[in-house]
Amino acid sequence: MNIDRIEFIAWMERIMDRFDILSEHLIAEQKKFQVVDGEELMDNQDLLQMLKISNRSLQRYRSSGRLPYYSISGKLYYKLSDVHQFIRDSFNKPVQPAKAIK
Repeated sequence: MNIDRIEFIAWMERIMDRFDILSEHLIAEQKKFQVVDGEELMDNQDLLQMLKISNRSLQRYRSSGRLPYYSISGKLYYKLSDVHQFIRDSFNKPVQPAKAIK
């Protein structure tokens, strides 16, 4: 069976379109599993990348109770709202300007 170049390219474009559709579908399905009661969940890897911290720092925040977490089937998850609250709580208070000495 011989096909010409134009027909081959058309077939390949259709295949790539199908892969794109499949990829979007898989991403949508995966996000369904990471949402509980309308709240997005993040796992350790997501949080480590988002906060740019080490695994040990994340463990310290969990152990100290500063960052609530949930264990589901042995895997740790964090609610996005809890992460945002942790970030807000971690901000240092603004520095007051020094008063002029008279």
